[in-house]
Amino acid sequence: MRRRNWRVVITGFVLIMLAAGFFFFMTSVASSSSDPVEMMRTVGSVSGTLVGISVAMIIFGLIGKKV
Repeated sequence: MRRRNWRVVITGFVLIMLAAGFFFFMTSVASSSSDPVEMMRTVGSVSGTLVGISVAMIIFGLIGKKV
């Protein structure tokens, strides 16, 4: 029997929401940048990495640990 780790799952969902918020906030800031394309490329990489880590956390949290 495996016990799910709900703290890790909830943290994963919160990090996904923060990554989306960061991306959309930086979208509004990018218009005032000197190089908006490169800025959004960097922001997209950071947000994508954070979402990937979050998905891994959700999966490991749902798998849980043996009891």
